[in-house]
This record gives sequence, structure tokens and C-alpha cells, in this order.
Amino acid sequence: MTFDTSARGVYLITVTPFTDSGALDLASTDRMVDFCLEKGVTGLTILGIMGEATKLTAEESRTFARQVVQRVAGRVPIVVGVSSPGFAAMGELTKAVMDIGASGVMVAPPSTVRTDDQIVAYFDMVNETLGAVPWCLQDHPVATGVQISAAVELRIMKNSPHCVMLKHEDWPGLNKLSAIRAASDKGDARRVSILTGNGGGLFLPEELTRGADGAMTGFAYPEMMVDVVAAHARGDVELAHDVFDAYLPLAKYEQQAGIGLAVRKHLFQQRGVIASAAVRKPGPKLSAQDVADIARLVRRQDKRLNELG
Repeated sequence: MTFDTSARGVYLITVTPFTDSGALDLASTDRMVDFCLEKGVTGLTILGIMGEATKLTAEESRTFARQVVQRVAGRVPIVVGVSSPGFAAMGELTKAVMDIGASGVMVAPPSTVRTDDQIVAYFDMVNETLGAVPWCLQDHPVATGVQISAAVELRIMKNSPHCVMLKHEDWPGLNKLSAIRAASDKGDARRVSILTGNGGGLFLPEELTRGADGAMTGFAYPEMMVDVVAAHARGDVELAHDVFDAYLPLAKYEQQAGIGLAVRKHLFQQRGVIASAAVRKPGPKLSAQDVADIARLVRRQDKRLNELG
């Protein structure tokens, strides 16, 4: 499947399933892919920050990517996170996943770049490394510590003909999103896809109103993002907000720093998507009180969704 500036909808950031012993769980990987496609996602993004990419060996990264590509079988685009401070590793993983059948890659800046010129120079080297591979610029300062202004992002895109998407995860970042969209609307910059990643879509309705094309993030209930994006695209903005509001308490709980991934994997296990909720070390574990909180939130969420029909 192609990955280009027309990308829209929901590109779900997937977890990486492990067994209780910490090995890759490829059977659960297949179930996870099937589950995501059944819920209506328009793309998958693997080996992201919440995919525990830094905890995988190079061989495991290739094995997992191959399993996902084979299971998807061309039904939706697959974007692979290849961020690395060094370009040799980035280039090697990019070639490997594109040869396997990925649609494109995603790159975030390393924490070592600070000034505007350093950031622009880094992505100039990304362009040299990736060549003609379509790629997504991940702007996630909470994780990277790198602040990229709208003006700098527009400079990067101007220099990067194969950058087809911005993954917008700045927080607060609604005005940055508006500025980038305004630049392309006025013809001052080429239009790229903008998918947002703010923690399970915590600002998704507002981001869609500001011009985002959808979401690229994770949440244990991907159907929330699919339904919100679809309602907004139909012009039913109030329904988009109502659906979003029904899921918000659980989405908020899942975005707690430190334990969010454990919450998401627990919910995926509860939903029968993965066999184990194991997070690879070093990683968090849920307490009995956490599990009780989650059960209460799911009950309340189900009740509210039933009320909405």
C-alpha cells in the first residue's frame, strides 16, 4: 500500500506483544493485526515509542515487522519507526523493512539537536539516508526533548520532498497545527498529511477542527478514534465530541506517565487481543488498585456508549 500526502483516517500505533517470559509473541501479533483491521483503522505504525522499539534487538525488529506485513497482506499501509541517533542503524532498518514490504518510515529527532539550524541539518541528513523512501516527521517533544517550531517544520518539509506526513504530538500544539495548515492553504508550503498523536487522541476533536487529517496514536479502543474521525469527516462535529467524551476518562487514565503502556496492554489482554500483558524490562507493572480503577472505567464507558446508541 502507498504512503503519501493523501494519508488520512487512523494509523494505529501498535504495541509489541510479548509472552510472559518476554519473547516476541507472533501469534498475538497476528490477532492484534486482525483486531485493528476489524475496528477500521486505515494504517498501522509499528516500532514506535509505545511499541517498545528500543527494547528490541535488530533481528527482533525485522522479525516483528515481517510478521505484521505478512498478516496485513497489503490491506493498509504500514509505517515503521526507524528513529536513531546514528544514520547507519536508521539506514539499515529502513532498507530491511522496505524490502519486507513496509510502506514508509517514521523519524523523530534525537535529543542531541537543540537549535533550529541543528534540527534542520539533522533532517537534511535524514533525507540523504532515506533517499526516495516516503517518511513521516514525528514531532514529540515530551519524549524527545526537542522543540520544533512551526517555522522550522516548514523549513524541513521544504527541504524534504519525500516527507509526506507530520505526526503532530506537541502539547500544547493546536496553534502550531493551525499555522502549518494555514501555510499550505495559502500556498506558502506544500500540503502534507497531518496525523495527530497526543496520547490516545486526547485533543482529537479539536485537532480535526484545526485541519488534521486524522490520528496516529495508540489506544486500547481504536474504534473510538475511527468513529470520531468518521463523524467529523461527515460534518457531525457534535457526535464526534460525544463519542470522544464517552471514552475520554479511560483514554486519560491510559496516558499516565510511566504506566500507560501497561494499562494499554492489560486492556488488550482483557479484550482477547494479546495473550499476555507483559511489558519488557525495564517496564511498569499494574497494582491491584490500578486494575480495579480500569475495570470501573470500562464499566462506565460501556454504560455511556449504550446511552449514545
